[in-house]
Amino acid sequence: MQVWRAPKAQCLLCAFRPIVLPTSRSFSTTSAWQRSNPKGKKQVQVQKAQVIDPTIPGSTGLEKTHTRLPPHIRERNARRSATAKAGNLASVVLTAVSAVRLGFERQGQVPVRWAKFVEFVTRAVKGENLSHLNTEDAEAINLRTRLERTFINSGPAELTKTLKQEFKIYTYDVNFSSSLNQQRALADLRNPTEWYPAARSLHRTIHLHVGPTNSGKTYHALKRLERAKTGFYAGPLRLLAHEIYTRLNAKGIPCGLVTGDEVRISQDQIPGIFSNTVEMVPFGQDVEVGVIDEIQMIADPHRAGLMGDKLEIHHYERLNPLKAMNRSLKGNLSNLQKGDCVVAFSRVGIHGLKQDIEKATGRRAAIVYGSLPAEIRSQQADLFNDPNNDYDFLVASDAIGMGLNLSCKRIIFESVVRRLPTGLTRLSVSQVKQIGGRAGRYRPATNSTQTTDSGKASSDKDAETNVGFVTSLEDVDLPYIRKALNTEPEPILSAGLLPPDYIVKRFAEHFPPSTPFAYVLQRLHNIAQVDSNFFLSDSQSHAEAAEAIDSIKGLSMDEKLIFLSAPTHMRDPQMNLIFKQFVRCVAENRSGDLLELGDLPIDVLDKPVSGDKSYLATLETLHRSLVLYLWLSYRCGGVFTNRALATHVKALTEIKMDRALTEFSANRHLRKATSLRRQYALQRQTEVREKAFAAESEGVDIDFDNIPAAEEWDDMPEQKGLLKASLTVA
Repeated sequence: MQVWRAPKAQCLLCAFRPIVLPTSRSFSTTSAWQRSNPKGKKQVQVQKAQVIDPTIPGSTGLEKTHTRLPPHIRERNARRSATAKAGNLASVVLTAVSAVRLGFERQGQVPVRWAKFVEFVTRAVKGENLSHLNTEDAEAINLRTRLERTFINSGPAELTKTLKQEFKIYTYDVNFSSSLNQQRALADLRNPTEWYPAARSLHRTIHLHVGPTNSGKTYHALKRLERAKTGFYAGPLRLLAHEIYTRLNAKGIPCGLVTGDEVRISQDQIPGIFSNTVEMVPFGQDVEVGVIDEIQMIADPHRAGLMGDKLEIHHYERLNPLKAMNRSLKGNLSNLQKGDCVVAFSRVGIHGLKQDIEKATGRRAAIVYGSLPAEIRSQQADLFNDPNNDYDFLVASDAIGMGLNLSCKRIIFESVVRRLPTGLTRLSVSQVKQIGGRAGRYRPATNSTQTTDSGKASSDKDAETNVGFVTSLEDVDLPYIRKALNTEPEPILSAGLLPPDYIVKRFAEHFPPSTPFAYVLQRLHNIAQVDSNFFLSDSQSHAEAAEAIDSIKGLSMDEKLIFLSAPTHMRDPQMNLIFKQFVRCVAENRSGDLLELGDLPIDVLDKPVSGDKSYLATLETLHRSLVLYLWLSYRCGGVFTNRALATHVKALTEIKMDRALTEFSANRHLRKATSLRRQYALQRQTEVREKAFAAESEGVDIDFDNIPAAEEWDDMPEQKGLLKASLTVA
């Protein structure tokens, strides 16, 4: 097996792991609405590129961006304000401290260092005379922030659990304080550009394509990639990587595909261009052109100056208008029109909306949300985009914001408030624009077949009719949507940062081998220093994975780092068990045979397809497990050896999921039509096979492997009339 490494690189994980991640933009109640887009003369779609070259004095031509706190700082300030309104944080925390002490007393012993820890906590939450310049004060301030976050997000009940964890960390800190200076030196992340000296030695030109959704940004970037001899595309989703891989090869441009769980390279020749998910970009390889999609993390043009590179900014305008409607749907799903997309933000809510829409309209609704496999999302989008079937509507989550080509006439928000693990939050301006911007790519079926005497007249007509409309299901959400669409998004002035693996490994060397991996990561996060242009990314998901890794002994540090970056979903209890089973296989160096992994719910494939939500949830868990297995097979190939079988089972799972989504409906007439379709498809398949047997008996060679299965007969022209008649009768 070929080892997928970049030249002169470390292990695949170390070389390809993303270092800078886009920051999240959360809703703010500041004077955002006062930053409306100024009305003036409309600019041309593509302006002359703005060139910023640090080697040319005075070439920036940019006014200094006014000071605005980064999103994560604003969120922290909001939590502090909320804490003040909720009551005295100190009294709440000290009450929780007393509860923890009472628990220790009931167990018969109070830990030796508990009194010192209580003094530290008291000093932290009272916040008297603390300075960031003092090392001990800085740690106290960080502790206060963590306790404050827990109180605001989860309430007083969660404080006792957090205090126990903080006491454990405090105990380790005291034990390992002798090497504190060395730890702080390694945790100094203020100059991340120094991590890549080879890249800094190059003088590159960075082209920043700036514009709203549906403005041609990605199109122009890909046109440049197509002309290159060597290059890469880096997207945030496997779906995007697959799309670019397919598009370039269809144009006759050799392109390889490298994602975390899949590698496709032609056996005839090694292509010069690769389509990757962003974590798989080979940092150690020189290329002519690199395209990084969804690069909102460099919204501040001055950031390119950190690397001394030349920056060219290309401005774009949206190709068609985007407007907020004057009225909502008044909560009536019967007001939906063909080509509408309804956006909701919970898996249960999406399935419920799908059922309600099909009951109210008698038409099909495709469905897209984040936990569905990329392949299924693409298939559901294709069903919605096809004007020649009965999938008139789409019910989706914010997963439609990127990675799918959708022909949406209108985007309809079920609500602009969503529930996160930290509580309810309103969509940010950028999120409303990103999701709402998917509207307006709708093309009626007649437009694709009819022609006019004048091509210009046809184009003008399209321009008039192809307006993207955004509205809400209820009146209460529409004013916010209208304001958001007319508001300029807040600039991103800081980027998320994760320390590279070699820093984590060197940092871990200052602790005994028996030290919990979760503590090492938390300690690094607590004492790390970053530049004002960056902030440390949230470590919660890493902490959950690290705790699972700590529960199993025998892993090397390299193996721990591999599992730390593995694509998993630790909040799913079944997925948590499967993840630990995979870790145990590596730790004990035993077989990772796919059929011997008892926690994998492979037996769900033997059950009849059902529209039950629990059945679909089990299929989703199985699919995530198979993606994780394939991902590990490229990094621990000696343990997880059944890559071909896992790929086959993954395909079977996707077929089952597709059938569960397409064959079951809350509307009995649609269920009847689906049954008729499958019966007719089976009949046609039987007829073709009988003809094939008859032909073979007459001496004609028939390739029986190429005779389609019943599932592949759904779109045959012969059945359209019968299905239309069945719907009319129903």
